Amino acid sequence: MSRAETKKTVLIAGTANLILAITKLVAGAVAGSSAMLAEGAHSVGDTLNQAFLLTSLRRSARPPDRRHPFGYGNERYFWSLLAAFGIFVAGAGYSIFEGILTITGHGRGGEQVWLAFAVLGLAAVLEGAAWIRAYTQARQEVRDSAVDRDLMEHVRRTPDITFKAALFEDTAAMIGLALAAAGLTLRELTGSSFWDGLASILIGLLLVVVAFALGRDSRSLLIGQAADPADQRAIRNEITSARGVDGINELLTMHFGPDDLLVAAKVHFSDEISADEAEDIAGEIDRRLRERLPIVRHVFLDPTQEEPESQPPQGSDQEVDVDLTQRVPEAGGSDPVWRG
Repeated sequence: MSRAETKKTVLIAGTANLILAITKLVAGAVAGSSAMLAEGAHSVGDTLNQAFLLTSLRRSARPPDRRHPFGYGNERYFWSLLAAFGIFVAGAGYSIFEGILTITGHGRGGEQVWLAFAVLGLAAVLEGAAWIRAYTQARQEVRDSAVDRDLMEHVRRTPDITFKAALFEDTAAMIGLALAAAGLTLRELTGSSFWDGLASILIGLLLVVVAFALGRDSRSLLIGQAADPADQRAIRNEITSARGVDGINELLTMHFGPDDLLVAAKVHFSDEISADEAEDIAGEIDRRLRERLPIVRHVFLDPTQEEPESQPPQGSDQEVDVDLTQRVPEAGGSDPVWRG
């Protein structure tokens, strides 16, 4: 996944939404269309959200420091959560409210319907360009991925929530344009504002779904989501295939941003290898993991006694965190313990 490509996708979407937010609101007010006003609110919300997403890209790129030794990658998930909230409030809330007003007879009237259709045509071009950009990035990421999966599966599992937010918003925008056009057309054909109001409510419900999906994914990643199962299998295979490794008792992974993955494993080394050999093997595993999965940034290997993963550790309920960058004799013995 490329931060630069994601930034381009967000910038294109943000520029399109800023232009459309103004034109949709003007056209909606002139034509008296609640569906167009709902689309205007949608674009206003999307524009603010693109600003959130650009902020997330800038702030998450800061290097690690003493207070945040694993960096600031998780900031992307925080700002994406704010973007999801913005979609829900600015877009969905206003759209549903405006639709209800129209259906109950409190909507606006208007004459210049042609302007609304002209803006819808312009929106289709601009939103379509933004959507194609996001779709192209998704296809490129699938081709570059080391894991064999289709496009939908990649979008569902990608930890790049910034890119996912842009893609979801652009997709919702294209569907929303179709709903607005249908509602406006039916209003003109039947003379009833019901269809215009219904289109506005449907646009709002569509945004509720998008906001919920983005909020759920952002929350999961923000509180510490594990690597994709396919990546976990690849990590496990790399560790267990290393010479001198008899097995893994426990494998833990966690994302610190879409391009930063922590790997921690309790590894059972063969009794036949020496302490120095185990340290060299740990370094080799670290190198191989980074080559196979470039998002791996931190690798911690904890030598331990072989026991089934399902069995809890014997003895104390507390686990002592030992700095394994140096060899430390275990209590009651002379065998060293490392972290690679």
